[in-house]
Amino acid sequence: MQSMDEIYQQYARTVYRFLLSYTQDEDLSEELTQETFYQAIRTSGRFDESCKVSTWLCAIAKNVLLTYRRKHPREESLDVLSELGDENTPASDSAENEAVHEVSRMELLKLIHELPEPSREVMYLRVFGGLSFAEIGEVQGKTENWARVTFYRAKEKLRKDVTV
Repeated sequence: MQSMDEIYQQYARTVYRFLLSYTQDEDLSEELTQETFYQAIRTSGRFDESCKVSTWLCAIAKNVLLTYRRKHPREESLDVLSELGDENTPASDSAENEAVHEVSRMELLKLIHELPEPSREVMYLRVFGGLSFAEIGEVQGKTENWARVTFYRAKEKLRKDVTV
């Protein structure tokens, strides 16, 4: 296994963006990223290399986030789809822009939340986390193409649900 310094340099951005996709808070995501790597150092002896390092780190990050949320119930509402219509967001294209204009942010969030796994998580990672399809594939332990297809199908389902 690589040194923890090398792992941090290689995966810190991925973990940060993964957490940002759930928290929508840059400061909190940075704090949780640091906690994730602290926990990774503490438990590095248990890493058996049966999965990718990024998958292992994202699993730790998810547990860190769940622990944080148990200790700190949400105090403010999320600006759920703040980046969906932003032209600089990788996931923005005509379908997302149409959806923003046709339904409220809350309605769209509810529709995304109703998507089955793994479509829901792919949408969160792409729309909120801004991860590339290659990064999503890596986090999920799948291929880039799998991430693209899963995102496309979820987007089409949202489009259909919006027009119904």
